[in-house]
Amino acid sequence: MPRAEVVICGAGIAGVATAYHLTVKQGVKGVVLVEQGEPLMLTSDKSTEAYRNWWPGPDPAMIALMNRSIELLEQIARATRNQIHLNRRGYVYATADPSKIPALCETAQHTAHLGAGPLRIHDGKGPGYLPASAYGFEGLPDGADLITQRALIRSYFPYLSPDTVAVLHARKAGWLSAQQLGMWMLEQARAQGVRLLRGKVVGVDTAGGRIAAVQIEQDGSSQTLETPIFVNAAGPMQKEVAAMIGVDLPVFAELHLKMSFPEPLRAVPREAPMLIWMDELELPWSPEEREVLAEDESTRWLLGKFPPGAHCRPEGQGESTTLIALYNYHTKPVPPVFPWPADPFYADITLRGISVMVPGLRPYFHRAPKPWIDGGYYVKTQENRPLIGPMPVEGAYLIGALSGFGVMAACAGGELLAAHIIGNKLPEYAPAFLLRRYQDPAYQRRLEAFGDGAQL
Repeated sequence: MPRAEVVICGAGIAGVATAYHLTVKQGVKGVVLVEQGEPLMLTSDKSTEAYRNWWPGPDPAMIALMNRSIELLEQIARATRNQIHLNRRGYVYATADPSKIPALCETAQHTAHLGAGPLRIHDGKGPGYLPASAYGFEGLPDGADLITQRALIRSYFPYLSPDTVAVLHARKAGWLSAQQLGMWMLEQARAQGVRLLRGKVVGVDTAGGRIAAVQIEQDGSSQTLETPIFVNAAGPMQKEVAAMIGVDLPVFAELHLKMSFPEPLRAVPREAPMLIWMDELELPWSPEEREVLAEDESTRWLLGKFPPGAHCRPEGQGESTTLIALYNYHTKPVPPVFPWPADPFYADITLRGISVMVPGLRPYFHRAPKPWIDGGYYVKTQENRPLIGPMPVEGAYLIGALSGFGVMAACAGGELLAAHIIGNKLPEYAPAFLLRRYQDPAYQRRLEAFGDGAQL
């Protein structure tokens, strides 16, 4: 029987990062990556490719994980002359609701205290605000800037709604090329002997309570790989793969779509940061459109309130005019299916949603360039924290529940899982991401304190 020392199910960004850290950083030999399709092409290339260390929550675990991941991203950027196109433009959270300012300030102070960096308040009395650089990541501030002086907001963000009363600019944040990052790590890993096996994991064998072999289907035939270590990095199929060894993961999936389109009017400047609208909204329909929508029960819901979280950012360099926009207004759990179901309203709702934040986008309502819509599944836990570490079967490991933050967490997540596998010293944040945390009654009591898990 052919043998591998480690079999990783899934060559998305999480599986690739795990292979990279096992082989390139730790010298492990005999690693096999099993992927049914092309590497990094199922959900990893459907993301916003963004990152942030701004993770409000009850403890510092997520911030510590992201700080480490960003540190590793910056190391790769320096080693490759920024082949991964890392920037630090930041995330700008904006609101037109004055009643939100006290809570926003309180949350920002707490998040800064947890390790996200200092909070600078600009209310007309504090120090000056330093705009983000459009390119690069060196020598820029971390932490966050909270601006409540409306004249300052209009000065630096004139394209935001004139009703905006506060913006929080999280600074240790930005975006990168996820494809470049993933392919660079994959190439480095393959140079150290990682084998990419095209096929589907259809079974996992155990013997004496531990992993013994993995069954793989390839082009109608099957083979069995003997192995003592199996890694579930199956992305949207992680729950299904865990069931092969009798483990029921406490995760569920949400379908999240993404739209990109040419934006030649440049209503969102090309040097803009990620922009997020924090308020509920009503879509801006004309009186005639409202009348038509109200006539039919199947469209009447489009006149109601929509949740916070519409966000967008510019994409590309040089002459590019592309804008990426996301608005996840449906978040009911769904079973992952491919191809994912189309949403005929998504483009119109998303464009109108982000136009509440950026009114300059409204001319596109009736002459919008043809959008490109793709998406993927956010597989998440109740509190929106990942699962990284051993599973209940000896020799089985998991890196999953990376719901929408797989690209930004992959480097530190892969490093952490590699440490679990080879028995290295674990970082302080490691226990926060173990599957067995749900067996702790004290943790169960804490779950409500996580709120929305800082999800976008």
